[in-house]
Amino acid sequence: MNRRGVLAAMVATASASVADAARAQTNTVGGWPKPDEIIDLWPAGALPSPATPLTETIKDMGDAAFHDRVASGISRPRLSLFKPLRPNGAAILLIPGGSYKVVGVDREGWEIAHWLRERGYTVGVLLYRLPGEGWTKRAEVPLADAQRAMRLFKARAASLGVADAISVLGLSAGGHLAASLAVWPDQSTYAPVDATDRISAAPAGLALVYPVIAMEPPFANAGSRDNLLGPSPTPELAARYSLQNAVGAATPPTFIVACQDDAAVPVENSLMFAAALQKAKRPLELHVFPRGGHGFGYRRALSKPVGVWLELYLTWLRSQA
Repeated sequence: MNRRGVLAAMVATASASVADAARAQTNTVGGWPKPDEIIDLWPAGALPSPATPLTETIKDMGDAAFHDRVASGISRPRLSLFKPLRPNGAAILLIPGGSYKVVGVDREGWEIAHWLRERGYTVGVLLYRLPGEGWTKRAEVPLADAQRAMRLFKARAASLGVADAISVLGLSAGGHLAASLAVWPDQSTYAPVDATDRISAAPAGLALVYPVIAMEPPFANAGSRDNLLGPSPTPELAARYSLQNAVGAATPPTFIVACQDDAAVPVENSLMFAAALQKAKRPLELHVFPRGGHGFGYRRALSKPVGVWLELYLTWLRSQA
């Protein structure tokens, strides 16, 4: 490269850095960048009304420095897109948890999306309907939103400059939803509303962080089970939604992180899903840390050994490309 080319490259790099800094200062909420775009999942009139009208509520569990918001009363499910300044051509559908009672916005959503966006990934954070808020066919409602989100993401792939081989990342109950999408990508959960619904919702890869998997005793998270399936689900229903029972030859390559001291979602959830993947001869990367607990997301993990999980995930993502 000649001197003029070197100077041009230096100017381009400096301009990108200035743009990064400007976006960080002017487009933030509680220290985390806002989404670059919001996509409603469903056209007007496509969703049935819940039994009781819903009012969306955002409750902040955080502090003055960083938000830790959770959402409920969701009647407008949507995808919040985070677009990198220097995209690497890959995209991730990110599904936060919340025991199927609320949906995390920051700790298991925007924080992680920001980290991934800085590394070139286009990330869509899913705000999905909650099954216990008066919807018919309650157990299918979150999966319908996840399927629709993946289809919309794939339909937009070319305009976003990403491949349509989109991975899914889910945490806690969001891990259950992500795994549901992976094992039942094209199960009929809603009547098609437009051409987008002809696209397969199958993810190219599956990543699970302290995931809810089992709905049966002794390892079920009771809150997630009851919120998804209703109080006192039948043994047959609990078995169906225990996702280790649904792994098959089409389950995508999977990355799992869990901790032995998780008091909310026993590590056996991850181990059973991993064993099912092994039995089905599906590609698997499993990381189990002795300590770290549950719900650490990104920021809360940094002071713990499990804080390396995002770097491990990044390495796995690159190996899938």
